[in-house]
Amino acid sequence: MKNRILVVEDELHIAQALIFNLEQEGYSVHHTETGEEALALLESGEFDLVVLDLMLPGISGFDVCQKIRERWERLPVLILTAKGEPQDKVAGLAMGADDYLTKPFSLDEFLIRIAGILKRSGWYRPDLGPEITFGGNLVNLGNGKAKSIHGDLDLTEQELKLFQVFVEHHDEVIERGPLLQRAWGVDPGTETRTLDNFVARLRKYFEPNPSEPRHFQTIRGKGYCFRLNPDKTFE
Repeated sequence: MKNRILVVEDELHIAQALIFNLEQEGYSVHHTETGEEALALLESGEFDLVVLDLMLPGISGFDVCQKIRERWERLPVLILTAKGEPQDKVAGLAMGADDYLTKPFSLDEFLIRIAGILKRSGWYRPDLGPEITFGGNLVNLGNGKAKSIHGDLDLTEQELKLFQVFVEHHDEVIERGPLLQRAWGVDPGTETRTLDNFVARLRKYFEPNPSEPRHFQTIRGKGYCFRLNPDKTFE
């Protein structure tokens, strides 16, 4: 069964190129030029991924992304936009986008991003990677599927990227700037609360008491530290 992708893009020449190339890859593609039409289509049918421009007539792409997250929590969203400033990318991630690609862009990179998002979401094909266990939780680092102490869940693209950086540097203090850069490719000098919000999500998923985290620890004045075994002492 073909994956269904909704393209929300008001520049017709860009939309036509996206539709042609996505269909060549075997996807079923639907197109709309406005956010209002996109939300109506999402209500009437099931889609596997949304490609979303930010600068749309009517309601903005930011608003559409926020509404998608409120209504369809796990529906993947790839933002495709000319808004390329670091704060724009951060705002998109904060709204719940799974990935962010700026215009002009490479079609090859675009298609790789699409396949990667669908793969990690578990809707394209299984991607069984190494698994990590901590505190009664188990996370597959390939597809983001997790069995947490609070139940089963699928990490979003950006949640998984952040978690992978924490795992690669477990038991190390990582400053906020390098963490932003390694996880999402954001300028390390960008001032943002988005990182804190994503760490709060991971705590909600995996900590017995998110208000008193044992694994995802804040190191005041420095950054964060992911502790695989909080009971282990270090010299």
